[in-house]
Amino acid sequence: MVNSIAKKTFRADQVGSLLRSERIKEARLKKASGTITAEQLREIENEEIIRIVEKQKQAGLQAVTDGEFRRAWWHFDFLEELDGVEGYDTDNGIQFHQKQTKSRAIKVTGKLDFTNHPMIEDYKFLHSIAGDATAKMTIPSPSMLHFRGEIDKNVYSDEKEFFSDLAHTYKKAIQAFYDAGCRYLQLDDTSWAYFCSDEQREQVKKRGYDPDELIALYAKTINEAVADRPDDLKITMHICRGNFRSTWISSGGYEPIAETIFGGLNIDGFFLEYDNDRSGGFEPLRFVKRSDLQIVLGLVTSKYGELEEAEVIKNRIKEAAKYIDVNQLCLSPQCGFASTEEGNLLTEEQQWDKLGHVVGIAEDVWK
Repeated sequence: MVNSIAKKTFRADQVGSLLRSERIKEARLKKASGTITAEQLREIENEEIIRIVEKQKQAGLQAVTDGEFRRAWWHFDFLEELDGVEGYDTDNGIQFHQKQTKSRAIKVTGKLDFTNHPMIEDYKFLHSIAGDATAKMTIPSPSMLHFRGEIDKNVYSDEKEFFSDLAHTYKKAIQAFYDAGCRYLQLDDTSWAYFCSDEQREQVKKRGYDPDELIALYAKTINEAVADRPDDLKITMHICRGNFRSTWISSGGYEPIAETIFGGLNIDGFFLEYDNDRSGGFEPLRFVKRSDLQIVLGLVTSKYGELEEAEVIKNRIKEAAKYIDVNQLCLSPQCGFASTEEGNLLTEEQQWDKLGHVVGIAEDVWK
């Protein structure tokens, strides 16, 4: 069971990624062409991260991220740096609704471990500039390595060994971030939402897996990874149906996974996509039995710049509160603004307006 020690609640929160600034985009192109060095790129990243941390504070957020400004992808950049994992270019990208990402994939070519991961230093920099705000680190869930990765059967002929090593690798990662000062860690995981989609479940079956067995296996691995974590480390999970250039992959409400994630995952909270009809209703929240489990409602979209009517959002929070105590609820955008470096189809100014809107609504609801 989750330790009941109090962890800070952020009524207005965010998923993590932010639109890359033009300065970051230009610097990355210069680095790729050899015009600037890796050190020069990192210095530019540092300056831009300092700027956006201040912008997050100005918007009223109490938990700040580095916007994932050093990454091209929300998941691959982290996973590729695990021991035993390699990234490579493919013929095709990931297919979203009417759009496809650039080509990239990962494969497991050696035994998994977490030893010298560069994102520890990335977190330390964020921590050093967060000031009185909480520095939040976002990484992909362990499920994503299996869901998106190709596994060399010569390395892992026994899948049980793979998942055991995966859990141990993440356990070491969690401790390493904690030792670096992290007290708020978010695991991003799209696989759970895909298990809610009939179409995506069929895709899982074509890969040779039973979706329900995979649900149980992913839950077991995550719980092993987070077991014995320090009492004052808050770990949440973000679940969405895909987010690339303001489009998506899957549809379906949370009913097929609700009992497992709300009753079976040993974490402190969930960020749930709820900005559209594809996410279904709030009824699955009835499976939340723990009074210390926080549910962050992603009612404000990060896909488009137009601001939602505040009263509409407040009414939806009231609807959700029919199934769970309102004091267990929080508010955020449904996803980040740039799960990949290309970003969603809105301006940076609209992004900050969205985050300020979340803060304003939350202040009204939880006075």
